[in-house]
Amino acid sequence: MGQQLFTIVQDGGVTTPRGFKAGGLHCGLKKTDRNDLGVIVCEVPAAAAAVYTTNLFQAAPLQVTRESLNEGRTLRAMLVNSGNANACTGAQGEADAREMQARMAEALGVSKNEVAVASTGVIGVLLKMDKVNAGIERLPSKLRDDAEGGEQFCKAILTTDLVKKVSCVSVTIDGQQVTIAGAAKGSGMIHPNMATMLGFVTTDAAIGSELLQEALREVTNLSFNMITVDGDTSTNDMLVAMASGLAGNRELTRSHPDYEAFFAGLRHVCQELAKMIARDGEGATKLIETSVVGAASDEAAQAIAKTIIGSSLVKSAVYGADANWGRIIAAVGRAGVPVNVNTVDIRLGDILVLEQSSPIAFDEDVALAYLKGDTIAIHVDLNMGSGSAVAWGCDLTYDYVRINAAYRS
Repeated sequence: MGQQLFTIVQDGGVTTPRGFKAGGLHCGLKKTDRNDLGVIVCEVPAAAAAVYTTNLFQAAPLQVTRESLNEGRTLRAMLVNSGNANACTGAQGEADAREMQARMAEALGVSKNEVAVASTGVIGVLLKMDKVNAGIERLPSKLRDDAEGGEQFCKAILTTDLVKKVSCVSVTIDGQQVTIAGAAKGSGMIHPNMATMLGFVTTDAAIGSELLQEALREVTNLSFNMITVDGDTSTNDMLVAMASGLAGNRELTRSHPDYEAFFAGLRHVCQELAKMIARDGEGATKLIETSVVGAASDEAAQAIAKTIIGSSLVKSAVYGADANWGRIIAAVGRAGVPVNVNTVDIRLGDILVLEQSSPIAFDEDVALAYLKGDTIAIHVDLNMGSGSAVAWGCDLTYDYVRINAAYRS
């Protein structure tokens, strides 16, 4: 392993980078008194980038945010509500998303195109705009540039999540400390094909929106696009990054000597958030990490790793602590990429169960003890080439069905 290019910031969050404030409150979209409206605000126009779900039924907030970023590539605010996805809500849903954008812009004294909006929750239900608008009027008074502001924002974006998801690192660029932080929500309906359910990255690095967009897309493919909970790609998936440029470094380019450090920090933040989502999968009791090496290409390794992690049979076996490697090899074989069927090795943790595609005798009691842990590693070596990938998921439990059977009630 090479030298680590970043430092983890304990207790850091989206307000840690210079120039950012955040806050959240309960406006009445949720039946409980939990926060359901939050905002991140930058004191200066922030270079911005985003990736969106490839689901054809894209929620109205995504369309409004995409339109704004296409026009300006900078943001001053990221407004989010939970409890209602504002998806598949027709012309009224789009009008509501635009009203949220305009009202937040007015409350902050910025251009409406500098406000992005996102929503998460139940699909096909119109927003209660009287409650949303009243909440937006109160949001500016809730803004804080400390950990409490970030905490309240994180609470505002949760739905069935059991825990908040936050990650923060610092890197040195041109001798200046640059901070990269992120917050995310996601627990069910997780099989991203661009990003997570909802993710938000803030940084004080000086970087242009075009390069930030390229970096965000690259790390998405190494993080959020490598997780799955239930195989469902949402209508509302969106990952947004904002860079204030207040750290004092020279503007980053790919040839900048410290760009690698920035990219490593961004990748770490996004991968940590992705793993937190997988671990917090609805009803989950275990995080599953699948690593594939020796593939013909990285793309082939990614396809295999995500097929394994998405297999309901593999997920069920892990839940039951059953060392059923046959389900793993079957997933390898149906991933749709070339595999030498005579050279596959499989390990569960350090336990070798298959070598050169032939079964290896192993201690079932040792395997049972390992599989009862809360983090399960599946290692697959195809012995074909240099391609590799890592994917994350969770076990499939009875509680997943219980939670989703009653989601709207």
